[in-house]
Amino acid sequence: MSNRGDIECWLTDMDGVLVHENHPLPGAAALLQQWRDQGKPFLVLTNNSIFTPRDLSARLKASGLDVPEQFLWTSALATADFLKSQMPGGSAFVIGEAGITTALHEAGFVMTESDPDYVVVGETRNYSFDAITKAIRLIVNGARFIVTNPDATGPSADGPMPATGAIAALITKATGKEPYVVGKPNPMMFRSAMNKIGAHSENTGMIGDRMDTDIVAGIEAGLHTILVLTGISDQAEIERYPFRPDEILGGVADLLEPEPIEVDID
Repeated sequence: MSNRGDIECWLTDMDGVLVHENHPLPGAAALLQQWRDQGKPFLVLTNNSIFTPRDLSARLKASGLDVPEQFLWTSALATADFLKSQMPGGSAFVIGEAGITTALHEAGFVMTESDPDYVVVGETRNYSFDAITKAIRLIVNGARFIVTNPDATGPSADGPMPATGAIAALITKATGKEPYVVGKPNPMMFRSAMNKIGAHSENTGMIGDRMDTDIVAGIEAGLHTILVLTGISDQAEIERYPFRPDEILGGVADLLEPEPIEVDID
């Protein structure tokens, strides 16, 4: 699909697209309101599995963006949705925060350290050597290895810090087992998001700021892809990849439609 006018539903990344360091990016609030006014279904996506949708909604509101929790879709929710489809009522040993534990509980999973069906690794700022050791032993004994997202590092005020992908690599090295990663760039995260809002790939657009996650996953999911230059990727980064988004825009403000002009015929 190449015509933006055919898009009836939207998926958009959060960081680097709508917000940057807890500040809304130009046009973000207006675009969200435009979609509401037009009655277009949309979801705001994030690979971060730390926070629940309620937490994220509150954080966005504090940043100046009104995004109710039902409009948020995280890698934690996508992971819980996937595991529920694979093994309803299953069990899991989880390394992570409230985002993933709450999502799994609501999907009907039991948290256990005794012979779980899955070991699920998500984002946390409190990685425990004991928990990682336990995860390694459970996987060696047959638990299936699942990771919410592949990001190797995350940002902090002092520089990069290890994230889910780095801990997953440690566990892989110790077990010889590769995890199944649910979050971007796995297009499954987009497909589960589309299922949530009743969207179809042929009329859904995806806005992101990363070529290596947002755009490649959008292409593989069959979506109309839009890269904005307010986040990670710049023109030099774009040239590194053999694929291209359908559109490259300066920011989400470029998606705003002009207000209709009222003409007084008297």
